[in-house]
Amino acid sequence: MNHVPEHQVKAWISGFGVSVPRGATASAPDGLEAAAAELTPPLVVKAFGPGLLHKSDAGAVRLGLGSAGSAAEAAAGMLEALTAKGIVPDGFLVEEQAEPGVEMIVGAVRDPAFGPVLMVGLGGVWTEALRDTSLRLAPIGEGDAHAMPTELRGSSLLDGFRGRPPVDRDALVAVLLAMSDMVTALGEGFTEFELNPVICGPSGAVAVDARLVGRDDLDLPAPSVDAPPPVTDFDRLFAPRGVAVVGASTKRPNFGNMFLTFYKAVGYQGRLVAVHPSAEEIDGVPCVPSLAEADVDYALVAVPAKQCADVVRQASSQNGHGVPFVQVMSGGFREMGEPELETDLAEAAREAGVRLLGPNCMGVYSPAGGQTFIGGEPGRPGRIAVVSQSGGLAGEIIKVGERRGLAFSKVATVGNSLDVTPAELLRYLDADDGTSAIGLYLEDPRDGRGLFDALRAARRPVVALVGGRSAQGRTAAASHTGGMIGDDRIWTALGVQTGTAIVRSQDDLIGALDGLDLHGHREVRGDGVLVIGPSGGASVLAADVFDGASLGLPQFPDAAVEALRGLGLGAGSSLANPLEIPVGPRGDPDLVRNAVAAILERRAFSDVVAHVNVQSFFTFGNSADPLVAYTRAVGRLQADVPDTRITLVVRNAECAPPGVEDEVRAVAREAGVPVYRSMEAAASAVAAMRRTLDGKS
Repeated sequence: MNHVPEHQVKAWISGFGVSVPRGATASAPDGLEAAAAELTPPLVVKAFGPGLLHKSDAGAVRLGLGSAGSAAEAAAGMLEALTAKGIVPDGFLVEEQAEPGVEMIVGAVRDPAFGPVLMVGLGGVWTEALRDTSLRLAPIGEGDAHAMPTELRGSSLLDGFRGRPPVDRDALVAVLLAMSDMVTALGEGFTEFELNPVICGPSGAVAVDARLVGRDDLDLPAPSVDAPPPVTDFDRLFAPRGVAVVGASTKRPNFGNMFLTFYKAVGYQGRLVAVHPSAEEIDGVPCVPSLAEADVDYALVAVPAKQCADVVRQASSQNGHGVPFVQVMSGGFREMGEPELETDLAEAAREAGVRLLGPNCMGVYSPAGGQTFIGGEPGRPGRIAVVSQSGGLAGEIIKVGERRGLAFSKVATVGNSLDVTPAELLRYLDADDGTSAIGLYLEDPRDGRGLFDALRAARRPVVALVGGRSAQGRTAAASHTGGMIGDDRIWTALGVQTGTAIVRSQDDLIGALDGLDLHGHREVRGDGVLVIGPSGGASVLAADVFDGASLGLPQFPDAAVEALRGLGLGAGSSLANPLEIPVGPRGDPDLVRNAVAAILERRAFSDVVAHVNVQSFFTFGNSADPLVAYTRAVGRLQADVPDTRITLVVRNAECAPPGVEDEVRAVAREAGVPVYRSMEAAASAVAAMRRTLDGKS
């Protein structure tokens, strides 16, 4: 590793606009007095060289020196002490001591998945003692640089604490932006880079120490900007003119046979063949002896891991009938401790000139293109796309999503992402006119930097569910896709920077996609969430849930309160947000609609969450008609206020007779209203819509 001397780092960062103390260097103590002659005391002396990465711990720093002569004497004493420890410094740096202020750390590390990650926190000894930091992926914008210090628990120190003046926050922002530019310029050459402390005061910010560690060939270049990568054409992956299944058996049905059955069941209209060395047909599907004779656009490989590379080599285009896309379903590679098999597979794909999905994944789903990897009839074509590193989870998202009314455009499972990565598919789907929103399930993105860039550039809303965000989850992810992802805080930072909604569960991912499907086209006005429905207890709990999701529940203006009283509301309950309102089998189904209309006339809300206790409709009534009538009234409300997103929560839906919940969902969906079973699910979906729709320009 190359540890760049501090004075060289400071000379370099000053070119990016970072203020550093005036200083000079000398190779030995006897030259330090002359070097420091033009400097204004008090002075600081530091030794630099091998073994002095952490100077304070080694006794290689002296502060508060009153003259150039004192600096030289301090350096001589320092040299003697260091030599006794077996440390021989390359030289000494003498600088003017900075004015006291709030000590901060501004740094960057290279994450194995996402590349450079910026960090700001309390500096000096507090960096390790408190671990009070805020993270972003580089590069950052000015909005990120302003937001990062405010996220610190100790941010009040920057605003003036116990009579001290506030620091120049703009100067700290400038240092953060400069750090972003510097690590972008360094590229892959650096490992760690920190300015600690950066002393912040009323009139500026000064980096009084700098540490840069990188490869042996690390240099200090000028900034550069890389061109965005091209978008790969995956059209024939999702709508292939022909499909080949490799691995079906004539004797014992296996996964290959299962996939043949799936394609036959959906009535695939293209060329469907099985690859078998001797059989003429399998399960009524004609066979070819190898992929070289398949003449298809897509091949699904379900053979043991050790055979996969040889199969992929058969897909070469050298014979004029190459297969452009090969999906390896088989597991048993890196995730099972066999990385050499994965290396061989990657080499085979390069030799054959094919794009490889997987290994360790299930397939592709596209109702419009005839692609499938799940049983049963395909759903109707829609506008929701999904990229998943888990084939099983992708199947669940499709089936549960379609059960709730979602319709999908394109779903791809990528497993270990050896060749085709989530980032590459994201860029393609974001440019796809048939896709309006994109869901991701990730464990190891493989190209984290590419994913970050693709998310920043995305025009369509994106929701991501990330597996392995806990210590135990990371272990499970390693055994699943063979990946190890970084600090959970990096995903949080990625969501903030890119406008991506990061959700915590499969149900929240499906719910967010449902909301985006129905509300993605709305141009809303106003801000905040209005929650309205029965039960004071439910209202209190709803307030807790929405507060936990960082969703504000603004109160009503006086005029709106008076309008609600005019509707006969307020007797026995407060007229506050969340608003308690009688909804039940004997109530007026239009009361919620009228109350919301009265409020919105006087105060705009971006979102309205109407909730209902389904149990009460069947405890105090014996028909689904009142519940359906209420749902229709909520649908009419959405038609009345197209610039507000209306969401419906059917609490305790399991208390309804079979089929009632489906009917409610169908009625609401036809009116453009998403339905959720709990306040928690609704809050997650609303937060995702706020992040992806309202947060993007």
